[in-house]
Parts: sequence; C-alpha cells; structure tokens
Amino acid sequence: MKITRLEECAKTAVTMAGANGASRQLPIGMVDGAPNFSIRVFTLEPGGHTPHHSHESEHLNYVLEGEGVALEGETPRAIKAGDFILIKPHELHQYRNTGPRPLAFMCMVPSAYE
Repeated sequence: MKITRLEECAKTAVTMAGANGASRQLPIGMVDGAPNFSIRVFTLEPGGHTPHHSHESEHLNYVLEGEGVALEGETPRAIKAGDFILIKPHELHQYRNTGPRPLAFMCMVPSAYE
C-alpha cells in the first residue's frame, strides 16, 4: 500500500509540443507497483493549456481546483472544481485555464501513458 500527498510529489514541467504553463505530478504509478493504472495530476497556470491532442485509450479526469474549459474537439465546455470528465479513445481534446487561479485536475490512465 502507498499513501501519499500531492505536495510530496515532484512537479515537472510539461514539455509536450503545444503545452503552455502546464506541470505534472505522479502520485501513483508503475514505480509504486501499480501494474495497470496511474494517477497523474496536471496543473495549468492562469492562461496555460495542454496540447490539443488525442489518445488511444480513455482518460478519466477529476477537476481538483480552479476553472477553465475542456475542448471537446473544437467545442469549449466549461469546467470547474468537482467536475468528472471522460475523454474517450481518439477524442480530440484540450484543457485551458481561463480563471485567475491555477487549474488542477487528476488524470487516471493506463500505466503505459506515464
């Protein structure tokens, strides 16, 4: 069993093309012995965003704090703390922080996406 807190997890900049003002933390992953799924936390600074991209597998997201938009293809949908979001396989998406504070969300994915 592993019990950790987000503030104990290293934060690294997201360097993927198309990302801006984004960082990532990995509270639970393969290094912890999780064989199938990982939990990542992304934080977007005000004005920051993830790349506009898609994946082969679904991603399960939960907004921890802040507000912004999630692009579903090209359509912006408002999001805020407390929202659950399902990104389906091959669905084009992007997260954008449109608020004055950081936007943070959990992203649960197959471990291969670490």
